[in-house]
Parts: sequence; structure tokens; C-alpha cells
Amino acid sequence: MKQSDRLIYDIPQQDDFIRFYEIHSDPQTNLFNPNGPLNLENSEQAFEKFLAHWNDHNFGSWAVKLKGSKKTVGFGGLSYRKYGDEQKLNLGYRFDKDFWGQGYATELALHTITYGFSDLKAEQIFAIVRPKHSASIKVLEKCDMKLFGTLDDVPGQVTVWSI
Repeated sequence: MKQSDRLIYDIPQQDDFIRFYEIHSDPQTNLFNPNGPLNLENSEQAFEKFLAHWNDHNFGSWAVKLKGSKKTVGFGGLSYRKYGDEQKLNLGYRFDKDFWGQGYATELALHTITYGFSDLKAEQIFAIVRPKHSASIKVLEKCDMKLFGTLDDVPGQVTVWSI
């Protein structure tokens, strides 16, 4: 378990699945996801990938909880992701819409970047954000990430940031 000022970062366990599904199936949290909200089957597959990444690499996306209440408000961290033909270390997160606008994404991102460089000895960290997703772009800017280029996974839909 790791923590920052207001958040606790736990390795996800099977009993975190319900919150994972609630967050990832919500249309609001998927406004900029070209695949849209996850259904139950897709959520189960994505969650199993979360757990497998931890087993394979000993790091991954955390279940993000509020200190004090221990309520899971989102999921995020680092994982390997395909950027074209290359595997890169990717910063990703998704929060329950009821917890947007409170700085939690920035707190998670800053903690994750520090963790990536200090604990994992990463040389570079990337993030994918849709050009119209101004809130996530602001988070990445606050983390000193810079526009790196584009990834054509959905034509015209993705910009890639790195630090």
C-alpha cells in the first residue's frame, strides 16, 4: 500500500471489481473513450488484465481510496501499453464522476510519476489523452508532461504526452 496526502493506493483485489465496474461502465466517465462505457463482460476482462499486470510485473493500476473513509474513488497508476508496435510505460486513471474537480487525478498522477521514476527506475512515462479532454490535459500539464506526438489508434482522436 502506498499513499499521498489524501489518497491511499492499494493493489486491486477481486472484491474491488464492483467499484471498477461501476466507474468503468458509467457513460460520464467514458465521454472521451472512443469505445464507450464497458459492459459487464468487458469490465471483467479489463479487471482481469489489471490483476494479471500486477502478477506479471509487480506494479500496475491501483485501487485509489480516500484516506479516512477508504472509499474507492477510482483506479489508476502505471502499466505497459502498446503505442503502435512499441510497449511503453503508460500513466492512466479513471475516477468516479462524483470525485472530479477535487484534484485527485493530479495527486494520483504526481504520485505515480514519482513512483515510476524512483521505484521503477523508468526512463520515460507516457500518457494518452483525447484532444478534447481538457481536464485530463490540464492534469498532465500540472505534472510537467509535454505533448509528444500522436497515436493513430482512432484516427484524429489521440495525442500522446510524455515526461
